[in-house]
Amino acid sequence: MPTIAIIYFSGAGHTHLMAQAIAEGAKQAEGTNVEVLRITGEQIVNGRWKDDAFIEKLNQADAIVFGSPTYMGGVAAQFKAFADAASAVWFQHGWKDKIAAGFTHSSSPSGDKQGTLLYLATNAAQHGMIWVNVGDLQSFLFGKDDGVNRLGGFLGAMGQSQLDMSGKEAMLDEGDRLTSERFGQRIAEATKRWVQ
Repeated sequence: MPTIAIIYFSGAGHTHLMAQAIAEGAKQAEGTNVEVLRITGEQIVNGRWKDDAFIEKLNQADAIVFGSPTYMGGVAAQFKAFADAASAVWFQHGWKDKIAAGFTHSSSPSGDKQGTLLYLATNAAQHGMIWVNVGDLQSFLFGKDDGVNRLGGFLGAMGQSQLDMSGKEAMLDEGDRLTSERFGQRIAEATKRWVQ
């Protein structure tokens, strides 16, 4: 049974909602196990991220999906602390030939989200992983209004929500949720083909 691990940081909750949608999509591929691992501030001590249980789950997974909000054109510091800590795995090429993918969210339609996805893909490449892209054209090109890939992100899934400082519960655009779900299913299907 292929296992997909989704590891991500979420500040306001939008990236968390994308992670959940990716997990839901991945579970639609029969016989797929999904682990959702949220990076928290408690895992960072003296500026260093550490969670041996998370690393072991990632080591055991057939695919790893990386997620971070886009802050100031790149990944969140909490995610970067995780990526730096994973360099111990890199030295042993422990994630080589695992499937990889990535996703991000920001409040701006652009927000330089591509910079975050490039970082995630580069990190995966340094680990020797096999990257899966979104694979969906924007649905509006075909006269549909479901919002699939409405932001035109192909390297990984992108989400966008208006900046809200009122403290209301995070909400995800329905098109971004659907894009994330379809992305999760694509990752699961690619993983099943890769591990057979």
